[in-house]
Amino acid sequence: MATGNDFDWNDIPLILALARSGSMSATGRQLGVDASTISRRIAAAEKALQLRLFIRDNNGYKLTDAGQVFVAHGDAVYGNVQSMLQASSQEAGATAGPVNITSIDFLFDYWLLEHVPALLAQHPQLQLTLQAENQNLSFTRREADFALRLGKPGEDAALVMRKLGDMGFAVYGHACFADTPRACWGTQPWIAYDDSLAGTGEMQWLAAMAPQPQRVLKVNSLSTMVRACRAGVGMALLPCIMGEQEGLQRIGDRVEVQRDIWLLSHRDAGSIARFKTVSAWLAQVYASNQQLLCGTASHP
Repeated sequence: MATGNDFDWNDIPLILALARSGSMSATGRQLGVDASTISRRIAAAEKALQLRLFIRDNNGYKLTDAGQVFVAHGDAVYGNVQSMLQASSQEAGATAGPVNITSIDFLFDYWLLEHVPALLAQHPQLQLTLQAENQNLSFTRREADFALRLGKPGEDAALVMRKLGDMGFAVYGHACFADTPRACWGTQPWIAYDDSLAGTGEMQWLAAMAPQPQRVLKVNSLSTMVRACRAGVGMALLPCIMGEQEGLQRIGDRVEVQRDIWLLSHRDAGSIARFKTVSAWLAQVYASNQQLLCGTASHP
């Protein structure tokens, strides 16, 4: 039985065209190749298949019985391939379908969410998933399409990394701390991250303060830190966009820490329309909110 392991699937449209026209010259004109190439490719296909597909008579090339079976299946196969390519092209060119973005939750809650309605109004076939996740998800396994991270990640061949801009952090607290001069900050109670987050830029800044303040409360989430600030437990270094929207008292006249915001995506995302659209949207939304995110403007 012929297996056709050496058969070149690119010869299918050539065989189909010759079956329709019955003429080497007509097939050559249709496909833009010369008749000798057609003849050579037909011979190679018959050798690979170990089948005689055509016989030649005075009227041109006719299909053998085996050739008729091949063409019947070949039409279906070629049509399916064309449908597959067209569907894939439409998928790649359509701003529709699922897009999974992972990030630290406060970037969703205090920044991106208010811009999502405008994006979906413009592209109603998008299906966004916003996944609050501090751990790195796999782009290779497509657990995420985009990730927003504070700080540049390690190199990864599967990733395209782009710095969107900066995120500003300033000192916030209850109104009772409003008039605390900078020179006295080290004598005040502070809310800090627990030891698992001691390596963050915020905690390194706090560790460098002199005198070293008393950390009266340690937490592992920003939402808890905000609530503790509101309750008057102590002062804290918070993202400016978060402190402003929560109505906390900003203490001091400057941004204390700036951290990078990086946009990560799979290296193949640039060829698919919905991913290109979301990538451009993220960059545009950052640009339009840059002063808020950097802490140089108040939230309206």
